[in-house]
Amino acid sequence: MSTTPIVTKVPPPRGRRQPWEEKPSAAGQTGKGAVLTFVVLAVLFPMWVIVVTSLSPREAINNAGGLVIVPQGLDFSAYVAIFSGGRVTRALGVSMFLATAGTALSVVLTILAAYGLSRQGSFGHRTLLFVFLLTFFIYPSLIPSYLVVTGLGLRDNLLALILPTAVSAFNLIVMRAFFMNLPQDLIESARIDGASELRILLQIVMPLSRAVIAVISLFYAVGYWNAFFNAMLYIQNRDLDPIQRVLQQYVLAGQAPPLRGDVANLPGVASVPPSLAIQMAVVVVTIVPCVVIYPFVQRHFVKGVIIGAVKG
Repeated sequence: MSTTPIVTKVPPPRGRRQPWEEKPSAAGQTGKGAVLTFVVLAVLFPMWVIVVTSLSPREAINNAGGLVIVPQGLDFSAYVAIFSGGRVTRALGVSMFLATAGTALSVVLTILAAYGLSRQGSFGHRTLLFVFLLTFFIYPSLIPSYLVVTGLGLRDNLLALILPTAVSAFNLIVMRAFFMNLPQDLIESARIDGASELRILLQIVMPLSRAVIAVISLFYAVGYWNAFFNAMLYIQNRDLDPIQRVLQQYVLAGQAPPLRGDVANLPGVASVPPSLAIQMAVVVVTIVPCVVIYPFVQRHFVKGVIIGAVKG
């Protein structure tokens, strides 16, 4: 009599989960959420205080002894006052001009320089790249820069706020790395078909580089919008001051912008707004453009920076 052996199939041993495959615990998720919530509140709280103070009436500011945290009324007189004319409005126009004209010039120069340096066979590209890299470690001295700008006759000229910072070495390196990561076969095919370098740049390279161009444009625009130090050095005409320079003067001096004598007769203004409310209103005005622009380039931001930094 024969017996049939019973064979028990043993499942193969499962490998140990890798750390990145492990599901986070409930405590870990809760802790992560708490930390992120704290960070968000820490970022938004100053903005909240600034906006609430700028919209607070005089009584609320006096009762709080300064900055207002809890809204106690709504008063737009500070915004009506700063937009009714005068220095703040002019400074806002100057900053808008710098942010648009300066960004356009900087992006064009950066694209041209980065494309030239990304061509491995171009004459002297290694030497020029080394010169640009030196600017990371050797920053130009203040006095020589001032003498150069003054010698060119650019004092009290908005070009003094654009030309010295027209090309950023960091932005140039990021864009060059992005260009080098583009499919070289596509560029070589266009070159074989007789396309010039300018046509390749305009019709092939730039359409494929919208992400990095958007990011670089944001970097330049924010830089020009925040122009302060060069304005303090080269601009003596108060009518050419950018908004950051005006903001610095009023906030540090602890005074409000000089308003027109009939400001109390403006629509929506019952009395002259308090100095602190006007200062906070100017702060809000300087922040709003960056907050408005960022969502439009946010989807390109991470992609442009990461891809541009993959290869140098």
